[in-house]
Amino acid sequence: MAAQFGRRLRKGATTTAVAAVAVAALSASQAPGITAAPLGGGEDNPGRGAPDTQLSPDTSVTGDSPYYTDLPPLRTPDKPGTSVNLPAKGPTESGIPATVLAAYKKAEQTISASDPGCHVPWQLLAAIGKVESGQARGGKVDANGTTHSPILGPALNGVGFANISDTDDGAYDSDTVYDRAVGPMQFIPTTWAAWGQDANGDGEKDPNNIYDAALAAGRYLCAGDRDLRQADDLDRAILGYNQSREYLRTVLSWFEFYKNGTHEVPDGTGSLPGSSTPDSGSDSGSRSQGGGESKAPATPHSPGPSTKPKPPESKKPERPGGSEKPKPTPPPTTTPPTKPPTTPPTTPPEVAPVSRVENAGTGELTAMAGSAFANKITARVKNSLGRGVARQEVRFEIIGGTDTRFEGGRKSVILVTGADGRVTAPVLVAGEKVGAFVVRASAVGKKAPAAEFAAKVTPRAADTLTRTGDEPLTAVAGTEFATGVEIKAAHKGAVASGVGVTATLLKSADSAAANDKGPHFKGADGKPVRALSDLTTDAKGVLKLPKLFADAQTGAFLLRLTAVGGGTVTIELTVTAPVPAETPAG
Repeated sequence: MAAQFGRRLRKGATTTAVAAVAVAALSASQAPGITAAPLGGGEDNPGRGAPDTQLSPDTSVTGDSPYYTDLPPLRTPDKPGTSVNLPAKGPTESGIPATVLAAYKKAEQTISASDPGCHVPWQLLAAIGKVESGQARGGKVDANGTTHSPILGPALNGVGFANISDTDDGAYDSDTVYDRAVGPMQFIPTTWAAWGQDANGDGEKDPNNIYDAALAAGRYLCAGDRDLRQADDLDRAILGYNQSREYLRTVLSWFEFYKNGTHEVPDGTGSLPGSSTPDSGSDSGSRSQGGGESKAPATPHSPGPSTKPKPPESKKPERPGGSEKPKPTPPPTTTPPTKPPTTPPTTPPEVAPVSRVENAGTGELTAMAGSAFANKITARVKNSLGRGVARQEVRFEIIGGTDTRFEGGRKSVILVTGADGRVTAPVLVAGEKVGAFVVRASAVGKKAPAAEFAAKVTPRAADTLTRTGDEPLTAVAGTEFATGVEIKAAHKGAVASGVGVTATLLKSADSAAANDKGPHFKGADGKPVRALSDLTTDAKGVLKLPKLFADAQTGAFLLRLTAVGGGTVTIELTVTAPVPAETPAG
């Protein structure tokens, strides 16, 4: 900040002290969600703002241009023994022009939808608009929100202000030698080039349009993943606008004042600040060859409503303070100005309301055929700042050749995200077709990358097989086993229906190979079969094996049944020799 500008602020020391009292008093009526804290740090108050809110060496939004130092109206409390002036709701000062107020509230709504973690209140935008331009010169805007004439700060030629040589070829500020702060929210051209918005949908990003400027200011205040409910983040955001502790206190004073209550007034009738005008109007004299005016410092008014009469209407563009514009003062040197090196903006010019849809911690998606998936799919919609987007519709759709469906038999569903941008799909129910497929989660109506969730259906399984009876399984050689074999399958204690089972007559307990003699099943051709693989449990998890037959081989034999999923049971079979026929007595 230039020395002359610093002197201007020191002249407002009395006002600063009053601001400290004003904000402290207003904090008692703090708006919901805002963290109260002491005022910004400095020589007179080193508490808040140190060290996290040290002034940045980077150029501020306004180039540290002048601003109105007026404070909210004050009153003396009626309680006996008190003498501290406290802020009061002024019927004039609390009125905000209709279009300007609508722009602030629309900016808050837009940012709340795309960047809900920032929590930018419209009253903060109103406070900055008050000190930067007197609410767009008392609301002198057209129906679209554009000021009747451009609002320009003085040439930033280093004479009392920052020294910023022209960066925009005069595109925004009509000055091809030096930059100037532009519009009701006073953006310097480089900052507007990075943060400018088209909030009113006219296809242009106009710093002199209050809708565009208010949204751009809100986006800027939210930069760096700030949460403006936190005092430190709030300080940093305001100091990024104008790197002055006194500016911070002034904005906070109006912020608290507007949170205590405002009302809408017609456009063009808003209260004008009583201190001298920080903007240089729009006439050509103030913009010729960088000869911007070198203004006297803005003078704070005394407590209470200003008694200064409004200036008469004139054909020249009006200035909020109504004072006569001094003639431009040339730079203090005749040496042509040297354009300083500029640092390109490192922040994106736009905040994409929806940047991507991503997996929000969904677990493994695997289920056995015919059963419900244990994990549900959870997605999160984020903006380009990485914050969740609330109230965004998300379509979940099953992709691939599968008969798996969401609960209720649906192949796709549309749900809305919550406050943190998360949304959870209904339960998936696996069909009978095994194999892999994908569930895609996409933001409805947005060209943002979708999230894809890999899922898999495995065959029905049983981890336990048990025989349903306990009768001995015996047969005489060359005959049929009188008792049939029946088993029941379970998976994690529940009935396992439709599970594939193999049955094998073993050579021995230590071998999985099928025997070549002894008990057997019969194939369709009547020949012995000692291994079956096309068996399936019924709806109750029960499997009845085909009839078993014994050949001439006698002894003990083993039948092993194995289910998909690992369940096994081994059953012993016994074949005895035929009883010899009795020989008739001779």
